[in-house]
Amino acid sequence: MATTQRPGAKDDPGRRDHPGRRQRTAVTGALALVLIAVVLSLRIATENMPPPTIRRTLAAYVRLPGSTPALQWPREGQAAVEVEAVGSFGSSGSTAPVPIASVAKVMTAYVILREHPLGAGHDGFMMTVTGTQVAEQRQRLAVGQSTLPVRVGEQISERQALQALLLPSANNIAVMLAVHDAGGVAAFVARMNTTARALGMSSTTYTDPSGYDATTVSTAVDQLRLARAAMREPAFAAIVDERSAELPVAGMVENLNALLGEDGYVGLKTGSDRAAGGCFMFAKDITVGARQLTVLGVVLGQREGSLIPAALASARELGDSAAAAVRLLTALPAGTRVLMATSAGGRHATVVTRGALRELGWGGLTLPIKVAPVRMATTRLRAGQRLATVTIDEVGGPSTAAVVMQSLGGPSLGWRFAHLL
Repeated sequence: MATTQRPGAKDDPGRRDHPGRRQRTAVTGALALVLIAVVLSLRIATENMPPPTIRRTLAAYVRLPGSTPALQWPREGQAAVEVEAVGSFGSSGSTAPVPIASVAKVMTAYVILREHPLGAGHDGFMMTVTGTQVAEQRQRLAVGQSTLPVRVGEQISERQALQALLLPSANNIAVMLAVHDAGGVAAFVARMNTTARALGMSSTTYTDPSGYDATTVSTAVDQLRLARAAMREPAFAAIVDERSAELPVAGMVENLNALLGEDGYVGLKTGSDRAAGGCFMFAKDITVGARQLTVLGVVLGQREGSLIPAALASARELGDSAAAAVRLLTALPAGTRVLMATSAGGRHATVVTRGALRELGWGGLTLPIKVAPVRMATTRLRAGQRLATVTIDEVGGPSTAAVVMQSLGGPSLGWRFAHLL
């Protein structure tokens, strides 16, 4: 019987379902599946987790243990005291601006030294005494002011003028320095007030360079700021630590600071008059734990007895009690929690101080704490690994390492599957 075929159709041997072709297709598919499985396995095995999130758990400030020391604050007037580069004990009495008498001369000296630095072994600029200045000295002496005898044509160096200003507290020398530096008293007083503002002395007003005017007013807190700045001037610190000085006309002059050289007192400046009472800005060097420190303080408005002795006595009680309060204390014990490390998978590791962090201070003093993380080279953290440095936030402050308490491994299999894409 004849076979019928549609017109135009041809016999296609390639369309026949050969067993060899089916086998090759199956092998190709299997190889593709194997390749996909290998790629996925490699991806799962090598998928990197983001680095752990590091969160600080330690407060920015810590409080030294123990109760706040009871200092011997003056019973009258106002006072402020601190240990330089350690901290402040605060202040006592009123915070209203009051007359400060010759303590004002500290600012006069500070302005002069800032504009005319005086190196060790150098005398600085020279001033020639005029007839007007001689007459002015006599007028001031006649009304009971503290002055330095001068004569016409006398040459006074910057160093000698500062000695006369700061040791016997000569009012006429304060005016001479003002005129030499700024051309006039008013211009110099403007510089004094500008400098006060730059130091943060917001409750201070200078109206003359000697402090004789009762309108020159300040607070113990403001004057403590000035004491800190002035004692950082080497020439100033050296001069206020002199018990006496030889000057051209006056001869040997004595420092009015009777505490100088006793129990570490190295300055600073007395002041007294009816309006201000007895005033004293003081500096006392101490040694605690093999570290050299300076106690700085100011007492104003002391009137129990003779004015300057009253100020010196109050300052000594305050300075000695402040010095006695300074001890080496533990700011952070070993094992204090500092950081928390959290992996992308949600696992946690605590980071703690390896050793104790000890610092000079007193009970209740708050200290700023700096935590500086180190660079991590891997997403895995091992127990004992150093993750940061913890430091008392000051120049040369003590430090200790912060280390990981628990190991924090790589990503889990579940995390890898979840982050394939």
